[in-house]
Amino acid sequence: MEMYMEATQVSPDPLTVNAQLELGNNTNTLALRRPFNPLAHDLDANFRLTRLLEGLQDDGQDHDPHSHFMQMPATRIGIGMDASVTPLRHGGLSLVQTTDFFYPLVDDPYMMGKITCANVLSDLYAMGVTDCDNMLMLLGVSTKMTEKERDVVIPLMMRGFKLIIDITGGQTVMNPWCTIGGVATTVCQQNDFILPHNAVVGDVLVLTKPLGTQVAVNAHQWLDQPERWNRIKLVVSDEDVRKAYQRSMDSMARLNRTAALLMHKYNAHGATDITGFGLLGHAQNLARNQKNEVSFVIHNLPIIAKMASVAKACGNMFHLLQGLSAETSGGLLICLPREEAAAYCKDIEKSEGYQAWIIGIVEKGNRSARIIDKPRVIEVPSKEKEGELW
Repeated sequence: MEMYMEATQVSPDPLTVNAQLELGNNTNTLALRRPFNPLAHDLDANFRLTRLLEGLQDDGQDHDPHSHFMQMPATRIGIGMDASVTPLRHGGLSLVQTTDFFYPLVDDPYMMGKITCANVLSDLYAMGVTDCDNMLMLLGVSTKMTEKERDVVIPLMMRGFKLIIDITGGQTVMNPWCTIGGVATTVCQQNDFILPHNAVVGDVLVLTKPLGTQVAVNAHQWLDQPERWNRIKLVVSDEDVRKAYQRSMDSMARLNRTAALLMHKYNAHGATDITGFGLLGHAQNLARNQKNEVSFVIHNLPIIAKMASVAKACGNMFHLLQGLSAETSGGLLICLPREEAAAYCKDIEKSEGYQAWIIGIVEKGNRSARIIDKPRVIEVPSKEKEGELW
């Protein structure tokens, strides 16, 4: 399989690599990062990776092109969820696979690579699978890029992707728009994965990452678009937006692997990851696939600080408080026994330094999901700390 070969050796921007502690470590004291600097790579000062999407929609509506993710449907056992599970002819083993790709949503190519890899792996983690045996990379190299931009951006995206997991191959094509994704594969025994359809009445719903990533990345793009910035400047400062953007990148690049490991420890009854269809969309999909006659009721919405206010100021653009705002590489939504949920959340915080939240309940019902009329919005983090993200 073809992979894009680096035409030139480009060292990652020291401000970019200064970027993240190793994923999985306690990163709640992660300091604010400086933004990707095109000039450090001899690119035009106005270069923005996300602007390569211009022209993708021409209807004048406010769309977010990376909200439509491709999920591979489950096969053989008909899960209809995040990853396909195929029993192999070799006794007791199953092939678990998923694929995903999307458009750039942040302007730092290195971080875009990390976010993409974390997003692809999340579909495995949602099944309780904690190890990936093989990863392929899918790249669409934009024909709108100059040769210089291509030789800088593509290697940086690949390095960010490969920082998380080695890639063994893939496919690269020239394309009008820049796209990046992957195919993750693992071979499992039955007890290595958790089927997503065993929720029971009395379970609670736990969410492992805050919502609001789409709002944060869009607000950040609006900093230099006065007509859009004017919509939100009365409810948020530019510093608030920059910090929310950093928080969203940190959240999106963080793996859900610890969350998946702890699903086994605390007897999870099923899970899904929150991505392009938003919290409610994925909750409804999870509910539809339950064996028991249950429904999910969501009471709490943990949201990156200030992004609920931004969403309200934008009217119906994002539908964040309705649970329909797209997320990228979001958290796991997990059905846990009520008596296990608090311990699960404490274990996440102890292991990673990040919060998880009990956001709802499982009750008797018709395999549906809903958010109550006036959900409690939880600002994340609840208190600002100087020089720290969370």
